[in-house]
Amino acid sequence: MAADKEKNRQQYNRPITDEAIFKVTKEIVVKFIEVGRLTPANFEEAYEKIYATVRRSVRDE
Repeated sequence: MAADKEKNRQQYNRPITDEAIFKVTKEIVVKFIEVGRLTPANFEEAYEKIYATVRRSVRDE
């Protein structure tokens, strides 16, 4: 049983890929567009901020 817990802990400590960060950012942006919080006029600025926030939240940089 202790071996199973250690195995699960190791799975969650895998590094987060840039692709995963991109996918999460994309989903957030799509949702913001759907609910009307994001427009083409402010897309670039908002995308950069969302990407940076997601990246900071998953990486120690």
